[in-house]
Amino acid sequence: MEKIDFGVDPSDELTLWIMLGAVIVLIALSAFFAGAETALTGASRPRLHQLEQEGNRRARLVNRLRADKERLIGALLLGNSAVNILASSLATSVLIGLFGEHGVAYATIGMTALIVIFAEVMPKTYAINHADRSALALAPVVRFAVALLGPVAAAVEWIVALILRLFGSDIHTVSVGSSAEELRGAIELHRGEQTTEEEEEIRHERAMLRSILDLNEVPVSDIMTHRRNLVTIDAGQQPAQIVDEVLASPYTRLPLWKDNPDNIVGVLHAKALLREVRAHGAQLEPVDVVALAAQPWFIPDTTTLLDQLQAFRERREHFALVVDEYGSLMGVVTLEDILEEIVGDISDELDVNVAGVKPQPNGSYVIDGWVTIRDLNREFEWRLPDDKASTIAGLVLHEARKIPEVGQVFTFYGFRFEILRRQRHQIAALRVTPPNTGEDRQ
Repeated sequence: MEKIDFGVDPSDELTLWIMLGAVIVLIALSAFFAGAETALTGASRPRLHQLEQEGNRRARLVNRLRADKERLIGALLLGNSAVNILASSLATSVLIGLFGEHGVAYATIGMTALIVIFAEVMPKTYAINHADRSALALAPVVRFAVALLGPVAAAVEWIVALILRLFGSDIHTVSVGSSAEELRGAIELHRGEQTTEEEEEIRHERAMLRSILDLNEVPVSDIMTHRRNLVTIDAGQQPAQIVDEVLASPYTRLPLWKDNPDNIVGVLHAKALLREVRAHGAQLEPVDVVALAAQPWFIPDTTTLLDQLQAFRERREHFALVVDEYGSLMGVVTLEDILEEIVGDISDELDVNVAGVKPQPNGSYVIDGWVTIRDLNREFEWRLPDDKASTIAGLVLHEARKIPEVGQVFTFYGFRFEILRRQRHQIAALRVTPPNTGEDRQ
């Protein structure tokens, strides 16, 4: 068999072959470190947590490695840098031996191409498209690499932190965002190639998840039934008249007032009243409605939905009266109101179905002023701010800084608002045109 002429002493041929083999092995190690870094940082945390709960040992190992992310990333980057530098040095040495001083240029071009293609792009592309599978497969080897290189990586991190402190920077002050914000981002990214029905289901799921995350931020004043829409009963009326009003109402719990509507003396449950009516037969005069009523439960308007939901569970009650800082009645909030804030409207055969939103053929919407911004954002996935006002009319008043006249048009946040009807100083109805509709472009 004819020997290959390397242009060097034949006694060095074996050494050159060994060095070339070492370069190949080092490139493979570089691919391992690059792929492992991408896989372990890109793997789904919820899925791996679920696998660990089901007893998957490798999933538990991946979670433990990711628990100390700084040590993990530091060890992988250190290993990747070390093997890349060593591979480049060996390749340069080999090519200088083969081609003389031109070997430096050949080594630079060749190693750049090899490392970029085979040690960076290819392993990372595979790992990012099969992150969970790759993380589970590589976890045992990564554990060994972290144990071996971890102390060196920790020393490097200490040196880096020391140098940064000398320049007045502290790596521990960097904000990485809250878990709630990460969840919100994940919810918004929950989109894909679905049919119209599937997309509608996913849209509803996104709205529910957003609402759950917002429970601790939204006050009850944003979802309560306002006092002007309440059905209340004058306790001073005759029992027969009170029975008629209860039967005519779509609600089962009704506030009782005495002397003036702000003086709530109890909450009358229709079932308790009907039980008492049946006990007295046709004689309604002896029925003491106030005695039947439960004690009213007053809560401040700043109470969050999460706190109120917990309070409903603890007190085993479904109905609370909302008051402002001066003790004036503002409205009523029920357990059903909070549940509807999460899952959407829950209607039964007795509900009064007043949506307050009428879609128009041109893409605009005629909306009653009392409709809440949260309901509109949930229904149409708009992004109107609800921290400045709770209703659509309140938002227009806040932005306009005045009470607008009928026919006036405003443009806020890319939306067009036209005042259609006003009752005294209240905006009763308005036409809202979202961005990117035909009327909006005129």
